[in-house]
Amino acid sequence: MIRGTLFYLVGASGSGKDSLLEGCRRQLPAQLRCCIAHRYITRAADAGGENHIHLSEAEFHLREQLGLFAMSWYSHGYHYGIGNEIDAWLDSGANVLINGSREYLPKAMAMYDELVPVLVDVDTDKLRQRLVKRGRETPEEIECRLARHAEMVALMPSCTLHVSNNGQLQDGINALLDVITANSLQATDI
Repeated sequence: MIRGTLFYLVGASGSGKDSLLEGCRRQLPAQLRCCIAHRYITRAADAGGENHIHLSEAEFHLREQLGLFAMSWYSHGYHYGIGNEIDAWLDSGANVLINGSREYLPKAMAMYDELVPVLVDVDTDKLRQRLVKRGRETPEEIECRLARHAEMVALMPSCTLHVSNNGQLQDGINALLDVITANSLQATDI
């Protein structure tokens, strides 16, 4: 059996990754054989945004020690993990879509030959507007976040696919679905 494709979605905070993932959950056609992995995070489940699985720090570290994560990293005060169930999904020929970390991407690429990096693109001014509207950060923190994002985009591998999320949400969802469709191991390939 041929392994599935691992779609590793990255983008700046405020780029709409969570909204795109939720839209894909509702609209992915079965013939794409694509599963969207939940992240395990030490952030409270009701913190807003991402549909994730909340773990205490102790439980997170226990799962990490037991080898239950395929990937794990620490960012912005929280621990993040992708469960090792994705390996079984890929081995079964399923395609997998995850919300990854830009900083962790080089390590993930070294671990998974079938990884396709996907960057959610948003114009800087639009991204700034979204972050200001969200109201979680000071103007200085927003500018630092935007500068950091620009640095990370410059370092993305040349094989990165791009999804624009500048317009209507459905347009961004359609663009992500198009990337998955064009780059997936499909049921007819198995």
